[in-house]
Amino acid sequence: MLGRSGNPTLKDQTFRKTGSYPGYQSMTLDGTLNKTLITLVILLGGAFGIWSLYYSGQNIVPYMAGGAIIGLVLALVISFVPTFAPYLVPLYALAEGLMIGGLSAIYENLYHGITLQAALLTLGVALALLFAYKTRIIQATENFKMGVFAATAGIALVYLLNIILQLFGVTIPYLHSNGPIGIVISIVIVIVAALNLILDFDFIEKGVQRDAPKYMEWYGAFGLMVTLVWLYVEMLRLLSKVWSRD
Repeated sequence: MLGRSGNPTLKDQTFRKTGSYPGYQSMTLDGTLNKTLITLVILLGGAFGIWSLYYSGQNIVPYMAGGAIIGLVLALVISFVPTFAPYLVPLYALAEGLMIGGLSAIYENLYHGITLQAALLTLGVALALLFAYKTRIIQATENFKMGVFAATAGIALVYLLNIILQLFGVTIPYLHSNGPIGIVISIVIVIVAALNLILDFDFIEKGVQRDAPKYMEWYGAFGLMVTLVWLYVEMLRLLSKVWSRD
């Protein structure tokens, strides 16, 4: 049975496409970690650049929109053609940095200190789940993967429906509310986003075990970054709901 990852960029079918190359520049755990750190540094560089522009009074909307659009295009190309990952993942990280940096600056202007809190919570959750995965407290069983996949797909459909409804001036009830129900919804979404990290760790571990090609280190880093960015954004949304109640 094919394994499933809630993160659409990480799935077992990718290994079926790439094959395995034992002993010949294979994917390693250290290599994937190094690539992940590189992509995060690039992302933070872009984010701090836009942050500076925002607080210098410049209009950052074009940069944010451009980053979001370019990031989406690059993500689709990388997902369908993993061999392009070493060349496109750094560009994707920069594009995501522009979007995340602008979003963070806007939230920070509204709620001073929220971005640092969201970043620390994201890091803490990631490390806790990595520990839980390595110690097998949480295992990426097929049922677990199917559950996270279904929940992630459901959230994606709700967000897509909300975007469509907003074009007609309608929003899904409670999705953006700072009331108790709205906060619970955000907590559930944060939990689902976090659980995707378990599937990402499992995907990377399987890639190393199967002697996946070296370029899959960049692909694994890409998939992990997608989940971390999603988790951070949902943390921002949740914290903003809580802070706005004060």
